[in-house]
Amino acid sequence: MSLEITINTDIKAAMMARDKRKLESLRAIKSALLLLKTGKDTSFAEVPKELELKTLQKLIKQRKESAKIYKEQGRDEAYEEETYQAKIIEEYLPEQMSDGDISNIISAIIEKTGASSMKDMGKVMGMASKELAGKADNSLVSKIVKEKLG
Repeated sequence: MSLEITINTDIKAAMMARDKRKLESLRAIKSALLLLKTGKDTSFAEVPKELELKTLQKLIKQRKESAKIYKEQGRDEAYEEETYQAKIIEEYLPEQMSDGDISNIISAIIEKTGASSMKDMGKVMGMASKELAGKADNSLVSKIVKEKLG
């Protein structure tokens, strides 16, 4: 079942349950997917899985950054809302890999590419991003690559 169908089904369930908070999060996902589908740069009948994952990760990152700002400003209610929405959106991502698993995959990529210094980081990150798409946060991947190459 595609993500779009799943989201539409969950929107209907949230409407019936009168869960306004969850409904808002689901509508944000639906909106982002519709923008992807109908954007001027695209002509997809169905959005590719990789783009769906990147979009979900982008939405989560936005929510977390907003939550951080709200926390710093002492706006606890807004902080709670952003955190809640991030959790709802995360439910639609594949299960995240552990740091150890990510580290092992990055070691294999470094070995495969023959990377030896920070100059090769772009090459390693390119392969790692493709292999770990949706399974790991890119900032964590970047941190591990820097540790291994640095």
